[in-house]
Amino acid sequence: MSDSVDVDRWRSELEEKRDEKDRFFAEHPQSPIPPDDRDGFDGLEYFPPDPDYRVSATVTVHDDPDPVTMETTAGREVRYLRVATLAFDLERDDADLEDGTFELAAYQQEGAREEALFVPFRDKTTGQQTYRGGRYMELETDRGLETGDEIVVDFNLAYSPFCAYSETFDCPLPPEENWLEVAIPAGERFER
Repeated sequence: MSDSVDVDRWRSELEEKRDEKDRFFAEHPQSPIPPDDRDGFDGLEYFPPDPDYRVSATVTVHDDPDPVTMETTAGREVRYLRVATLAFDLERDDADLEDGTFELAAYQQEGAREEALFVPFRDKTTGQQTYRGGRYMELETDRGLETGDEIVVDFNLAYSPFCAYSETFDCPLPPEENWLEVAIPAGERFER
């Protein structure tokens, strides 16, 4: 874990978020689980919480963001703006896995007023232990970011888009620049 944080408290808060999401999926009218399948739904699958996948990333802000066209699961295209690049290190205990510095682009939808950063990505778990269309993270910022700022990227919060659960949803697919050549066994699992 890259910053000083109470690991027990972090783990407890993460488990609470997961329980809350499971309740939403099981009970809420806007759940992506088809209504006929909700009675048999007993919660999402997750990788065990791993503080090594809560990393500090260095931000490079793009003052004149390039537009990026993302394909969607329904074959449409949506435009986002590449507003920042996040560079982070991963250090793993497993000798079979390489340490390294990695980058992910962070986006905002064109015309959106929100400050959250949308970070869709694929990794070496995609299509095997996680959803074949990739996973998402949304990073909240409490102020405008500047180049050189540090932001926490917690892959334990990575989630499958709603289209993983129902074809009625149309979801952006991570662009190739956000395909990581490393396994990120953190966050939501998805095996069907």
